[in-house]
Amino acid sequence: MAEPSSSLSSSKDELIQLMKRLGTYLAIKMSNLFSISLQKLDPRSVGAIAGLAVAIIFTYRLMRSPAAPPRRQPKRQAPTTSSSAIGPQSNPTLMPSGVCSSSEDLRAQNVIDEFFQPVKPMLGQIVRQKLSESRKVTCRLLGVILEESSPEELQKQATVKSCVLDVLLEITKFCDLYLMERVIDDESEKNVLLALENSGIFTSGGLVKDKVLFCSTENGRTSFVRQLEPDWHVDTNPEIVSQLARFIKYQLHVSPVRPERTAANVFSSPSLEHFFGCD
Repeated sequence: MAEPSSSLSSSKDELIQLMKRLGTYLAIKMSNLFSISLQKLDPRSVGAIAGLAVAIIFTYRLMRSPAAPPRRQPKRQAPTTSSSAIGPQSNPTLMPSGVCSSSEDLRAQNVIDEFFQPVKPMLGQIVRQKLSESRKVTCRLLGVILEESSPEELQKQATVKSCVLDVLLEITKFCDLYLMERVIDDESEKNVLLALENSGIFTSGGLVKDKVLFCSTENGRTSFVRQLEPDWHVDTNPEIVSQLARFIKYQLHVSPVRPERTAANVFSSPSLEHFFGCD
């Protein structure tokens, strides 16, 4: 099966060698003709020069054209399965170009995907989105801002949750924030104000001491909220949340156990910071 292809290759080589010799002969003739002065040229010489030029161009194009690949003869399928299994592995180092291009495309795609990864929204954006562009927020202190959960504990000390400070600072950037709590005595008020001052909320945020309100009963806190008419109120007392549902646009009920939703405008969360996704 290899004899026809080898004979075609030898014939092609002989033709190329013949063309090269012809080109050399034509070049010599051309130089001899151009040595004749232009005054002595006759029409016969001009015709010879033109013919030689055409022959040179034809020879150059023939030598520059790529040799046509020999037509492949159809191969008969090997009768045994062993030879067919060996065939694809005859050149194990040869890698298809499609594999290289696909791997490069994959790496480029990974770089693009990494570059265009969705950026996690900032806390300020989350707070603004959660509060629905509200302008006034009221919030209970016990169990939300403070570690303590009862007025009796405030008689001894008050401790601000460190994890809630960032949320409070973001709220005060675009909302009028009021903090309120029921206390038993004046000493409790001092403890709360001192804890808030030590946390830096008065200096770093937009909160002032005049917006920290104290009362002696739970009904007093309800009255504060209704008078202020906030867009949002945050509380831990389910009764107060239920009473204010008709008057306040939105409420957040902070409770370790998720309660039943009493109204469409009442939301629940284990903590204030959890509601804004930063716990």
